[in-house]
Amino acid sequence: MSKNFPDASPETLAAQALGFVEPLTGAVTPPVYIASTYEREADLTYARGHIYGRPDNQTVRLAEGVLTKLENGAASLLVASGMSAATGIFMALKPGDTALVPEVMYWGVRKWLNEWGVEWGVKIVYYQNDDMAALKALTEQHRPALIWAETPSNPMWTVTDLAEAARIAHSVGAKLAVDSTVATPVLSRPLEHGADLVMHSATKYINGHSDVIAGAIVTAKEDDFWRRIVAIRKDVGTIIGPFEAWLLLRGMRTLHIRVRAASANAMAIAQHFENHPKLEKMLYPGLPAHPGHTIAARQMSGGFSGMLSMRVKGGEQKAIALAADLKLFKRATSLGGVESLVEHRRSIEGDTSPVPGDLLRFSVGIEKIEDLIADLEQALAAI
Repeated sequence: MSKNFPDASPETLAAQALGFVEPLTGAVTPPVYIASTYEREADLTYARGHIYGRPDNQTVRLAEGVLTKLENGAASLLVASGMSAATGIFMALKPGDTALVPEVMYWGVRKWLNEWGVEWGVKIVYYQNDDMAALKALTEQHRPALIWAETPSNPMWTVTDLAEAARIAHSVGAKLAVDSTVATPVLSRPLEHGADLVMHSATKYINGHSDVIAGAIVTAKEDDFWRRIVAIRKDVGTIIGPFEAWLLLRGMRTLHIRVRAASANAMAIAQHFENHPKLEKMLYPGLPAHPGHTIAARQMSGGFSGMLSMRVKGGEQKAIALAADLKLFKRATSLGGVESLVEHRRSIEGDTSPVPGDLLRFSVGIEKIEDLIADLEQALAAI
């Protein structure tokens, strides 16, 4: 944290990497520490606090410090991917534990839970993302150790009431973990709503430049469950490389302006095309007509993210044709970069996916909004 301004805003602390100045040269950009091992003292202790590169790297620790500050948490861990972050939390459960997870969530985590999580001895029970009464009933019935939430949920963008989900989880002694990849700490800080853990695919908005694979976990307190997660990163080896951590530091310096610009562009697109005659529905929590808008407005500030989905009239083939006719939106998997992307999720997820075939997912970037709208207009006209 900056010595001169310890109470500076998150925007300032992110832009300055917590006020870091390299002590040897005075460089304002942190170096990349690449050492894999560290020297012991003569008495065989490690007085400088670094033992081995797997759990100890100063570049990683600095990036973790920035993220901890942004989420207003107690500690953070960076890991090799978003999947490493999500699965690391579930791996910290014990065989026989129950986890309640939402019906609509990032497909990779859902797939891992169904194929591997159950083999690890974790019982998986699904709940409807925005139905807190059903979540409460399932919680009382199954007494879970963990409730997983994702809000807004990918790619339907349903909204979970985080404060209520936290109350429900804590009523039975469960942890609430939130995948906040889409909201980012710029727009929502789940720990402030009662969550115990926040997870990010840092590949996405935290990095923001489509050139890093990384994951992150932030905790509200350093308790026994957190220490199990820390041990998993160390013992399983789901570490992040120092250069990737350095790139995350670079990305977080512009996080606030990137997320706000992308959110403004997404809102403009959602409003412009909300009642388009060739669209069945526009899915974006920033629209007042969205079923979760009121809750989203309460727990998000400064925007509703750069993610939206369109359901295209005419079904799956029309949706695929629309994506094919786009010129500026790149047909690519991922989200949260400065460039705009489009994807037909059903083709990626397969027949067991809960995502309808007429849906296209958009990651709206920071390009000039008039260009993006014109691209969508010409593609819609073409179908």
